[in-house]
Amino acid sequence: MKILWLTWKDRSHPEAGGAEEVNEALAKRLALNGHEVLFLVGAYPGGSKTEERDGFAIVRVGGRYTVFLAAYRYYKKHLSEWPDLVVDEVNTVPFFAKLYVKQKNILFFHQLAREIWFYQMFLPLSVVGYLLEPLYLRLLALGRPQVVAMSESTKTDLLRHGFDPAHVAVISEGIELGALPSLNVQKYEAPTVLAFGAVRPMKRTAHIVEAFEIVKARVPDAKLIIAGSTDGPYGARVLKLVARSPFAADITCLGKVDQAKKIELMQKAHVLAVTSVKEGWGLVVTEAASQGTPAVVYNADGLRDSVQDEDTGIMVKTNTPVALAAGLEELLMEKDTYE
Repeated sequence: MKILWLTWKDRSHPEAGGAEEVNEALAKRLALNGHEVLFLVGAYPGGSKTEERDGFAIVRVGGRYTVFLAAYRYYKKHLSEWPDLVVDEVNTVPFFAKLYVKQKNILFFHQLAREIWFYQMFLPLSVVGYLLEPLYLRLLALGRPQVVAMSESTKTDLLRHGFDPAHVAVISEGIELGALPSLNVQKYEAPTVLAFGAVRPMKRTAHIVEAFEIVKARVPDAKLIIAGSTDGPYGARVLKLVARSPFAADITCLGKVDQAKKIELMQKAHVLAVTSVKEGWGLVVTEAASQGTPAVVYNADGLRDSVQDEDTGIMVKTNTPVALAAGLEELLMEKDTYE
């Protein structure tokens, strides 16, 4: 089968995250099963126009906001007869493939945007996007399309906007990190909280810094490690918050790290903190768990799917730094609960 996958960024994009990791893991396995997969994605400075890796191909067209029109034009000019299946990934905004492709097409959702509009987009586009999203979701739901969602939270969201539950399939979100042969991992000497992932407004990394400052009152030897890109205004704001903190000496900001360092951090840290506004799943939670590290997370879409409360981690009752601090203290101070 020839599969055309429409999405706005690939794993090499500077803003790539967990969604792109999952997309390309799926594509790699589709290729191993004998299918041809072509990603049509947005271009970025320094990125090649075409690329092949892991058995699938990538074509980059347009940019962050023009990729949707550029993808339509590229399809019409070069691919209108090629695919057997078109995947329209709705990563904030859909490609509306159903309106112009003649092949079978499906919708693929990691998550809906909803309140993320107000964290990641500037005014007035944030308001426009928030108001338009329910409208285009209703349009997409017409005709009872086949939909793939990454979590029950995402499926629930989709049902609110008119999608037929019989046509929404939820698939598991896997990881590529190998599970530990034993949980007897050597942790850091000091109790260590890890914040992992790009430092962006919707991740609310500043909440983790604030919670850590509260934790220090009861766990004075605690440390915080922040690993992830700090590019952009929000990243700069978090770095300033760290620099001004009375506990700046106990907070380490590593920036973006490679795979080897990621695994080391996830094995040696005592607990992962995740404070996202919304996730499709929360891939970092599963990755850390596979390396022997539980998580304290906000009660948000995706995170309530990836954490089994009081079993594989703690989901706080209110999404505030104070509640997060209480969860972190529980795991760092109560040995039986932690084990």
